[in-house]
Amino acid sequence: MDFFCPAKRLIIELDGGHHNDDAIAERDSERQAWLEQEGYRVIRFWNSDVAADLSAALERIYVEVHGALDAEALPLKHLRRR
Repeated sequence: MDFFCPAKRLIIELDGGHHNDDAIAERDSERQAWLEQEGYRVIRFWNSDVAADLSAALERIYVEVHGALDAEALPLKHLRRR
């Protein structure tokens, strides 16, 4: 897990080229399925895509967090489970 937003139950993964390896890709897939079963959303970016177009990656994250590009960005507050 590279970044985590608990208030939105959102996990952001940045993957390097080694994630193309069959064994690692399979492990990633299994882990992502488990996280999604636990109620998390997982989005993935290739490192090279982020480096080539950071704005596109940030826009996708914004949409995941706020629902649309034109949505007002409101502060998020994580509610701790006790």
